[in-house]
Amino acid sequence: MKQLAQIGALLVAILSQLLFSCCHAQQSPAQDSQPSQNNAEAFETGAQRVLSEEFAIFGDLRYAVCGNQSSLVGNTHLVDTLIARGVNVVKIFCPEHGFRGNAEAGATISNGKDERTGLPIVSLYGKNKKPTANQMSDIDGVIFDLQDVGCRFYTYISTLHYVMEACAENGKSCIVLDRPNPNCHYVDGPVLEPKYKSFIGMHPVPVVYGLTIGEYAKMINSERWLKDSMRCTLTVVPMLNYNRDSIYQLPIAPSPNLQTPQSIALYPSLCLFEGTNISVGRGTETPFEIIGAPQYKVSDMESQRGDEPGQHISFTPKPIKGVSENPPFKGQKCNGIDLSHNKVEACFDLTYLLWMYNHTPKDSFFKKTNSFELLAGTDKLRKQIQQGFSEEEIRESWQPALDRYKRIRKKYIMY
Repeated sequence: MKQLAQIGALLVAILSQLLFSCCHAQQSPAQDSQPSQNNAEAFETGAQRVLSEEFAIFGDLRYAVCGNQSSLVGNTHLVDTLIARGVNVVKIFCPEHGFRGNAEAGATISNGKDERTGLPIVSLYGKNKKPTANQMSDIDGVIFDLQDVGCRFYTYISTLHYVMEACAENGKSCIVLDRPNPNCHYVDGPVLEPKYKSFIGMHPVPVVYGLTIGEYAKMINSERWLKDSMRCTLTVVPMLNYNRDSIYQLPIAPSPNLQTPQSIALYPSLCLFEGTNISVGRGTETPFEIIGAPQYKVSDMESQRGDEPGQHISFTPKPIKGVSENPPFKGQKCNGIDLSHNKVEACFDLTYLLWMYNHTPKDSFFKKTNSFELLAGTDKLRKQIQQGFSEEEIRESWQPALDRYKRIRKKYIMY
């Protein structure tokens, strides 16, 4: 039996390497000049490594798996793999977008049953963001495996916080299986202020925080960011031969509207548009690669000079089931900019935000809610844009807090 298990582990590793090398043979414009992590020799995710004899940590204990469609070991789901290896998985916790990743952003996720395994699925999105004491009562620990993209407002790290908090409150262990962060190679953006804490920003970190999800879990725990300064019993299963400065092209989309390496690279800089009356292409085939609105206008002189930070396009958002069923400006023609071929710099780029602000009616640019402030983590950015600050002036204003964060971050870097 031991030999069969070793052969199975070898096959999983081989399949994983084939998947990484074949699924993304073409480089995105954002990644032309950087080496690819996918081609690194003997690279393994935490999910791959946890199944080796080196990490025989499960024993006969009962576990919930917090995962989704990105929780893969090679091309097999982690839940299926764990069960096949004899790990006692008794339930599934799922985040925003659902367990199989087929729900649009913000959609209500219901509890249910996984058709493949028969395991109960408990939604951790909507009203029940943190596992309850009752939901934790029949398990000994949680295995957490979600593909992060390295942005503060990407809610998987908020789910991580609440899972760790539930483990701390109920005396359970939390095992985080580390995965690469495709935006791990830089740190940038305003640091969240406590006043603007929400599910899309729970910790005093910048927009782009430059840590893997395992490193982030250690930071949450050791900085005592859980309720009442609690700490949970945390194990992070590290990756093997990971280089944080190399590009990692995800073998599967982490969420329905991040389908390409280019959209993932642009996401940190474009997501703040969700707090404005500008579309980021939801309801099209290229979300987070285009921006626009019906009211967007460029002067003939600017058009002739080619001043736009991308190619001028028009698009009409339409409902797409499971991706964007009621997109902004549904059925309306939007004028805008195609960024799908832009080279994306390693920074939180304000160019697009400032350009669109100056080429649409300013009095209706921001939504009337505080959604922009929650995404930015501060009210200063909106005020600075409205007051005509340059990008350089805005960047200078957030540098002291960013430097303080970087000193904290250094303590948790594992690779």
